Amino acid sequence: MKKKNLMKKVAAPVLGLSLIIPAAAQAEDAPTVVTPAADLRTTLDQLLSEHFVLAVDAMVKDYNDAPDEQQAYDALNQNALDMTPAIASVYGEEGAKKFQEIFAGHLDYSDDFVEAAQSGDAEARKAAEAEVTEFVNEFSAFLSTATEGNLPEDAAKKVLAAHEEDVIEAFDNYVEEDYKGYYENYMEGYDRMFAISKALSGAIVTQMPDKFENTKVDAPAAELRSTLNKLTAEHFALAAMSMQKGVKGAPDYDIATWAEDMNTEDYTAAIQSIYGDEGAAQFKQLWTSDHINAQAELVAATVAGDDAAAEEARESLTMFTKEFGVFLSTATEGNLPEEAAVEALMTHEDQVLKTFDSYVAEDYETSMNTFREGYAFTFGIGKALGDAIVKQMPDEFAAAEMPSQMPNTGMGGAADKPMPMAAWITFAAAVLLAGGYLIKSKFANQQ
Repeated sequence: MKKKNLMKKVAAPVLGLSLIIPAAAQAEDAPTVVTPAADLRTTLDQLLSEHFVLAVDAMVKDYNDAPDEQQAYDALNQNALDMTPAIASVYGEEGAKKFQEIFAGHLDYSDDFVEAAQSGDAEARKAAEAEVTEFVNEFSAFLSTATEGNLPEDAAKKVLAAHEEDVIEAFDNYVEEDYKGYYENYMEGYDRMFAISKALSGAIVTQMPDKFENTKVDAPAAELRSTLNKLTAEHFALAAMSMQKGVKGAPDYDIATWAEDMNTEDYTAAIQSIYGDEGAAQFKQLWTSDHINAQAELVAATVAGDDAAAEEARESLTMFTKEFGVFLSTATEGNLPEEAAVEALMTHEDQVLKTFDSYVAEDYETSMNTFREGYAFTFGIGKALGDAIVKQMPDEFAAAEMPSQMPNTGMGGAADKPMPMAAWITFAAAVLLAGGYLIKSKFANQQ
């Protein structure tokens, strides 16, 4: 097991880390995904969800003594450092310093759990669990104090305990070779991070309404942006993970591809709720055939050393970016221009391929840095697509409450949709937030 060191700072994510509020806000009657509150929520969505992804990845790689475990821990530590400017922009340098001290410190017990699992040391495991409890108690008190009680300490404690349990249960499932359970807990824990960021950003905005120009983190457009970000970033993380596992012949590769399929089903449901059955069918066909399947074909070709098949798979991915760009532009009635959509999709696919190719070449630092850049980039995709949808359907996102019906856009229509997009997002957000309070903690009795 290697000692963890901080790597040189990764280039700033596309989203940016600053929470400095723009001088002019959008008019109240012009719904938009770009508001001070939505920007805050998105920044926390990105950083907190990435923390979860990197934490689980680092523990699994450490357990397997993977050649890139050092880079995995470096990335996890850097993610914690990247949160500091965001906190400083709201609570100043003193608040950021306290945050950094508590949050970065809790990463130390990740490899304590790994060591306990590798050695079968029950006492070491118990000590690691005690560290978790100490962090949950200390950090929940910090959050409650920082938000002046807008995020109650007891609520923060419950959500943080649930998050830590998600990480530990996923790791335990992996150690026990329960790979289905591993990915189920992984996806559940990933979802919970968006509930945490919504709760925290909501508390901050409630605490400082003037600074955020009285915009809301749970406005319909903000909910749409966050939902699209979650689905897109999860896709990127699962794609990178499954491709690495495939080329290494990992025992959980098949289940990793199953997790990708589950993400595809969730994304298809979101598209269906906006553009109907016809739009959803078009989406799924494009998304799966020349995208998900092409990535799997590239893995198989790489393993087989079949350069011709590998090149064919790469050509399929290029074709996907063009065809899917046309689909998105048509679906949004030009509010997301085709050229911009294709350019963004090409950047995304290039990041997926560079992450994979660097991993295959055993250039693990480049692979991890590109993964982080690619993960951050997906939050720009969610922003752009969400903005296009809101511009296309402004009346549906103008109300304070989610509307009960979405318009017929000519791609299958709203009439045949069992759950409109607005209702789907509200339902998903409510379930996600509720999930943050359903605790399965093994150490609840210690709190």
